[in-house]
Amino acid sequence: MRVTLQRVKYAKVEVAGQALGRIDMGLLLFVGISPTDNPTVLQKMAHKIVNLRIFEDEQGKMNLNVQQVGGGILSISQFTLYADTHKGNRPSFQDAAKPEQANVLYQQFNQELEQMRNQPVATGEFGADMQITALNDGPVTINLEIN
Repeated sequence: MRVTLQRVKYAKVEVAGQALGRIDMGLLLFVGISPTDNPTVLQKMAHKIVNLRIFEDEQGKMNLNVQQVGGGILSISQFTLYADTHKGNRPSFQDAAKPEQANVLYQQFNQELEQMRNQPVATGEFGADMQITALNDGPVTINLEIN
């Protein structure tokens, strides 16, 4: 499982001009699922994200997590995180899970985040052509991977 995480001032996702998910300050997640991912991997990733201390405290040090600052989470499915560009100029996505499996695991991952936070997670639409708008804060962008 791969997640590219951005600390944001706000973020929203639209499909066909219609807003689906929006958060104010918090985390924008781009979530990639591999064929070997399972509930244990999902739980570990959700735990890492919820507890990651990347928000500033009173002294300006990155010492607080998304819960401690009352931030939201916007989760976007992103199979292109598994792009393989070693050969040629056209990426291969053979390392990404097939859509049927990926959708089930992506939904489970979002449920895991919601249970850990006891708050809803904003999402886009799996498999849709989405437009993402965000104001990156910092900028802080972190790549996470759990096998």
